[in-house]
Amino acid sequence: MLRSGHSKVAPAFPRVLAALALVPLAMAQRGVTRENGRWVRTITGSAPATAQLRVNAHGPVTLEGGVSQNLSYVIKISVYARTEAEALRRLSQYAVQVEPQGRWTVLNAPGGADLATMALKAPRLSAAVIATSEGAVEAGAIEGTLEVNSRAGELTIGRVGGNCTLSTGGGEIKVGEIGGSLHCTTRAGAVTVKAVRSDAAIGTNGGDIAAGQVGGSVRAETGGGDIHVGTSGGTVNATSGGGKIVVDSAGGTVTVHNMAGPVQVGSAAGVRCESGSGGIRVSNISGPMRVSTSMGSILATLLSGRISESYLATGNGDITVWIPSNVGVTIQAQNNMADTLRRIISEFSEIPVRREGTQVIAQGSVNGGGPLVQIVGMGGTIFIKRQK
Repeated sequence: MLRSGHSKVAPAFPRVLAALALVPLAMAQRGVTRENGRWVRTITGSAPATAQLRVNAHGPVTLEGGVSQNLSYVIKISVYARTEAEALRRLSQYAVQVEPQGRWTVLNAPGGADLATMALKAPRLSAAVIATSEGAVEAGAIEGTLEVNSRAGELTIGRVGGNCTLSTGGGEIKVGEIGGSLHCTTRAGAVTVKAVRSDAAIGTNGGDIAAGQVGGSVRAETGGGDIHVGTSGGTVNATSGGGKIVVDSAGGTVTVHNMAGPVQVGSAAGVRCESGSGGIRVSNISGPMRVSTSMGSILATLLSGRISESYLATGNGDITVWIPSNVGVTIQAQNNMADTLRRIISEFSEIPVRREGTQVIAQGSVNGGGPLVQIVGMGGTIFIKRQK
C-alpha cells in the first residue's frame, strides 16, 4: 500500500514544483513594460517626511510640495536590453533609499548608467535640495528655500517662498514667482523669470534673458542674446556679447555693457552704458548719464525737473537730446566732423553753433543753466531739441 501510494504521488511533485517556480517570475514580469524601445520598471512608495527634503537623482525629477502628508514617490527606471530576462536582471539591482538625516529627509534614487525618472509629492517644505546627474527638473509650491543642480536639463520652477538657487549644465530655465532672492545659471539656454521679490542674478553662456518684475537689484549676463528687464526696484547690471538690451524701469542706476546691439532704458536713477555698436535710447533718467557707443546713434530725453551731470558720445552716429521746458541745464556740444555748421543743430538761441578749427562747437545755458551735459560726436549730427 505504502509503495503503491508513493508511486502514485511521486509523479505530481515535479509538476507542483515547476508551477511554484513560475510564480516569482510572473510577478516580476508584471512590473516591467516596454516603452520607446526601453524596458521600464515602476517603483512606487511612501515614507514619513520632515519639512526639509534632499533628493539625489539620476534622471528627470518632478517635485510638488504641500500636497501630501507623507513623501510619496513614483520612480520609473528604464534600460536598454536585448531581452526581457536581461532587463529583469539589471532592473532588480536597483532600490530606492529614504532615510532621515537630522532635520532632513534624504531620498536617493537608483544610480548607475540607466535613467530613473522621478515624480515626488511632499508635505509643506521649508527647504528642498534637488541634485541630478542628468535630466530636466520641475518643482513648485515650495514654502521655503529651493536649490536645484542638474548637469544637463531644462529647469521649470513654479512658486518658491524663499531664496532660490538654480544651476544646469545646459538647458532652458523658466522661473515663476520667487519670494526671496534668485540666483540661476545655465551654460546654454534662455532664462525667463516672472517675478522675484528680492535681488536676482541671472547668467547664461548663450541665450536670451527676460526678467519681468524684480523687487531688488538685477544682474543679467549672457554670452550672446537679448536681455529684457521689466521693472527693478534697485540697480540693474546687464551685459551681453551681442543682442538687444532693454530695461523698462529701474529704481537705481542702470549699467550696460553690450558688444553689439541696441540699448533702451525707459526710466532709471542713472545710466552708465558702453556699446561696441548699436543705437542707445534713454529717457526719464533722474541721475547722471554716461553713455557711449563706438558706432550707433544716441537718443536721450532729460527728465523733467531732475537732471545731473552727464556725458554722451558716439564714434559714428547721430546724437539727439530732448530738453523739457522746465529743465535748467548747461550744454557743451562738440562734433569733430567740421565739414559744415549743420553738424550741430540747436533749437535754442541760448546755445549758438560755431566752428573752431576742425570742430563744430555749441555751448550755452538753457532755462537759467544747471548741471553740465557734454555731447561729443563724430561722423554724424548732434540735435539739441526742445521738448514741448
